[in-house]
Amino acid sequence: MLKSLKRPACLLGAAAGMLIICGVIWAVGFVALGVPQANERLGRPNPDLNPSMRTLLSVYLLANEAALDEPAGAAEVSIDFEVFEGDLASDVVDRLTESGVVRNGFLLRNYLRYRGFDYSVEVGHYQLTGEMTIRQIADALQTAIPAATAFTVVEGLRLEEIAERIAVSNLDISFEEFLAACDEITRSSDLPVGLTDDSSLEGFLFPDTYFFDPEASARDVILAMLDNFESKLDAEMLAGFERQGLSVYEAVTLASIVEREAVIPDERPLIASVFLRRLSLDMKLEADPTVQYALGPQTGGWWKAPLSHSDLEIDSPYNTYRYAGLPPGPIANPGASALNAVAFPADSSYLYFRALCDGSGRHAFAETYEEHLENACP
Repeated sequence: MLKSLKRPACLLGAAAGMLIICGVIWAVGFVALGVPQANERLGRPNPDLNPSMRTLLSVYLLANEAALDEPAGAAEVSIDFEVFEGDLASDVVDRLTESGVVRNGFLLRNYLRYRGFDYSVEVGHYQLTGEMTIRQIADALQTAIPAATAFTVVEGLRLEEIAERIAVSNLDISFEEFLAACDEITRSSDLPVGLTDDSSLEGFLFPDTYFFDPEASARDVILAMLDNFESKLDAEMLAGFERQGLSVYEAVTLASIVEREAVIPDERPLIASVFLRRLSLDMKLEADPTVQYALGPQTGGWWKAPLSHSDLEIDSPYNTYRYAGLPPGPIANPGASALNAVAFPADSSYLYFRALCDGSGRHAFAETYEEHLENACP
């Protein structure tokens, strides 16, 4: 890996005059302090610096010593920062300043120069935050981390589909390893809110784009998804589930059905209201995705469509055409929108819905079965 960056001929540039003035003001104090103590407080200087430049930089940095150990930027800023081959030290500092990680780019430039770190910044990726100090950022820039591997979990995938996509990603995790790690975690203490040790992780692998170390294990990946799920369960959402009379597990189960039924995002709260109303009236949910889940893998995918009349007769507790109430567990992994739809459903009196005939993905909703029949495609 290439370590050194190009450095401008004069890193201090137009600021040289300021440093000279600082040097005059602080020279007496620096001489009294002594070089060994300065080195102890600032770190070992670059031995290639000529003595006058070393003294000048030391004076400036000692005058700003407190700022070296304060948060360098905005506390809320956290970035995946990349240094490219051919970058100048000033380029790196300028981009860090623009990102909000560093406020005082001039201080960082001169600290890098004093320590000789401007010659040893590695090309590669860094995880940097505004809460880091100038010293910590300078140290961090000496060792790049492996480039993160992006992996996206799409809303509505079932657990096996996620395993399939993991297996063909840049992560070194097989389909079998992923599923085995899921099973192992269900028997551990690493379960998120709503899961017990006899539950599948289905429904709790939160859909999002993740950035993993290429060497991440299946357990690392799964725990990141579970942690992300738990972070989305704020007090407001939990209160919404409670208002609907649902436990977290029941709410995730219903949200997974809503996720698979809804094609148009703004229909999710309305679809959720239909299912919640049917549950309150002890009506069967009669949701096609639960039958698709029960049928399992199909040629070319996991979700058979269209379903036949015989499919609706499959004897499975997941078949909501045969069994009332919610299925035993989630049938897919819902996103935040579907979870919110269950917590905050639309206010409606609908009991039925079916896809419109125009292929738009939207649904026609009905209060009575007769109206529902009228919405059928010709």
